[in-house]
Amino acid sequence: ISAGSVALGAWPRVAMEASELWVGFVGAGRMAGGLVRGLLQAGKVPASNILASAPSDKNLDAWRELGCRTTHCNLEVVHRSTLVFLATKPHILPGVLEEIRPAVGPHHIVVSLVAGVTIQTLQRLLPPWTKVLRIMPNLPCVVQAGAMVFSRGSNAGDEEAALLKSLLSSCGLCEEVPESYIDIHTGLSGSGVAYVYLFAEALAEGAVKMGMPGALASRIAAQTLLGAAKMLLETGEHPAKLRGDVCTPGGTTIYALHQLEKGALRATVMDAVEAATNRACDMAKD
Repeated sequence: ISAGSVALGAWPRVAMEASELWVGFVGAGRMAGGLVRGLLQAGKVPASNILASAPSDKNLDAWRELGCRTTHCNLEVVHRSTLVFLATKPHILPGVLEEIRPAVGPHHIVVSLVAGVTIQTLQRLLPPWTKVLRIMPNLPCVVQAGAMVFSRGSNAGDEEAALLKSLLSSCGLCEEVPESYIDIHTGLSGSGVAYVYLFAEALAEGAVKMGMPGALASRIAAQTLLGAAKMLLETGEHPAKLRGDVCTPGGTTIYALHQLEKGALRATVMDAVEAATNRACDMAKD
């Protein structure tokens, strides 16, 4: 349904009943799309209760295919939603907040996905009563296997935090943290996905070097990472314990681990997390 075909008055009024939550997205890019797919697959919110805005139809077509409502008007999203996700590019957000500020009421819950924009900044640019939360997802949210953290502003209480956690748990792991952890999460998990892809590529290339076809090696590498991660989450064991379980005296694994230690894999990955975290902190100051 395009914005032009729906009169503003034709939309149902916003209600705060748990059974009828109206969810809006200002910005309809890949991360927002991943979150909405998680909500829909889990049956948390019906597609007809979701409204997304973007400047052009480029991203909105996919939302319409999911059954969501779309518009080119950010104010319409605020008027017709109780829970509003901000999912714009960082440099666009201040102008968007200025635009929607007059429409934000005490009943709204505003959740920012925008990197580098603090809760303090959001609260300064929105009305003083606004219930603000900030979340930091990562790319696997698009396949409902994300790792997300969120923090709440001064006006957001336990009810808002519980609602957000309940909704986002359909997209993966979701934890409430102090806001100071968000930049660390970016270095660990947001950017960390890329470190894992690099490692997966190297694993597969090692197998190709030894004579295995590339496509098969890539599938086995990916499944190896998936299985290892699942064991970490489901057993609750320390990674060092599980690593030790794989090593038999004089076996293949300890020989391989010796090479990784000589290459300083552990220290290099720690340096990578530190570098990405520091860069996230710097971006927040810009």
